[in-house]
Amino acid sequence: MLDCQIDSAGTARVSLARPDRHNAFDEALIAALIETFGRLGSDPAVRAIVLAGQGRSFSAGADLDWMRRAGGWSEAENRADALKLSDMLLAIDTCPKPVLALVHGNVAGGGVGLVACADMAVAVADAKFRLSEVRLGLTPATISPFVIARIGARARRWFLTAEAFDAATAHAIGLVDEVAADAAAAEAVVAGWLAHLAAAAPGAVADAKALVRDIAGREITDDLRAETAARIAARRASAEGRDGLAAFLDKRKPGWAGG
Repeated sequence: MLDCQIDSAGTARVSLARPDRHNAFDEALIAALIETFGRLGSDPAVRAIVLAGQGRSFSAGADLDWMRRAGGWSEAENRADALKLSDMLLAIDTCPKPVLALVHGNVAGGGVGLVACADMAVAVADAKFRLSEVRLGLTPATISPFVIARIGARARRWFLTAEAFDAATAHAIGLVDEVAADAAAAEAVVAGWLAHLAAAAPGAVADAKALVRDIAGREITDDLRAETAARIAARRASAEGRDGLAAFLDKRKPGWAGG
């Protein structure tokens, strides 16, 4: 259902492992993702997380059997179930470790939500995306905060038409950061990102990720300026900040990079 491997460099590779179901979500996979990202996010040995899918698809969204069961639930039961999906997306979105999505094949509904929650995403050129909910009489409500945060007003078209779009379009609207010719090229993009992250201070990366989430869209007020000044002051006074500055001045590697 979910495969997680951590290498010697501290990169955790989390693979959706329901290839026979195109890595579609059900209650068990949702719970596994919540637990896994919570655990990896608090593990000091983990520097970054690569999220991928096994088989022909990254994720086809909701599992058909899960949707069939939900059709017989009350509104209250459906609300509780939807909140679990939202909890899963939030666990990925707010994970203090950088999350890199390696996207291929079919990506639909909640699968698009997964991509939107990653900090960096690369798609293989032949990947196909679809926010398909309205064709089922539903809406992409649960994933909407995360998708809209990623692609903004462009969501108007894709939410309403449920039309398929390719990797080049996903790149143009900001859903993915890079498009690669094939799986090997996509892995090379991820390897490049991981090399950059390895040169950065882990605590600073976590704080920078939170900075983007906390500051985006806010009005520039005196309170906001004071908050950001306090954040950089705390980072300058941190062990990482002191070591990083000293390493730069001494022309050596900082401790987190093997110095």
